[in-house]
Amino acid sequence: QVQLVESGGGLVQPGGSLRLSCAASGIFFSIYGLNWYRQAPGKQRELVATITFGGRTNYTDSVKDRFTISRDNAKSTVYLQMNNLKPEDTAVYSCNARPTTGGGELWGRGTQVTVSS
Repeated sequence: QVQLVESGGGLVQPGGSLRLSCAASGIFFSIYGLNWYRQAPGKQRELVATITFGGRTNYTDSVKDRFTISRDNAKSTVYLQMNNLKPEDTAVYSCNARPTTGGGELWGRGTQVTVSS
């Protein structure tokens, strides 16, 4: 039962907020680097945010100062807090986990975020 499951997506108006969650099971969570990706219709998938096993974070320029990635190792969950959402944030958001020790990566199925008035 090794899997990642996203939740928290939905429809929100411009300027609104959402918090995405990704719960992991069946892995030694604390040694994984965690990432949020997104893909909009007709566009390439892009890396939105990263948090390492040591807690260092990084963001793509378009979401800096608006999005925050965090992790709770006790709950084996990674979050993406999204504030001041814009229509261009509309996409399917997927979580990804890569072990620091190497080996195969894991992907969730994704959750839809739609920002529209």
